[in-house]
Amino acid sequence: MVVKVYIASSSGSVAIKKHQQDVVGFLEANRINFQEVDITMLEKERLWMYNNIPKDKQPEKGRPVPPQIFNEDQYCGDYEDFFQSKENNTVFVFLGLRTKPSVKDSES
Repeated sequence: MVVKVYIASSSGSVAIKKHQQDVVGFLEANRINFQEVDITMLEKERLWMYNNIPKDKQPEKGRPVPPQIFNEDQYCGDYEDFFQSKENNTVFVFLGLRTKPSVKDSES
């Protein structure tokens, strides 16, 4: 399974850039394999992203903004969903990945 992060490399929004960096930085720091998909350069990918975000996650006006996160073709969520999963320590579940193996204390 490949986590895909849909980004906009030429966004004029500082907030969008920060959110993208936050998601990508977290994935890199945790050695989670992912693919960045730049929707500003790939029309086909941008349209695919727009069409595969569930209706209940679409904004009332306009288009969904990056970053948008998928696991293969399965929608995971947007930045707010990602942020909440970080706060709740459930990022691996959010991404549809197995959790990291836990290290148990060897007390006898």
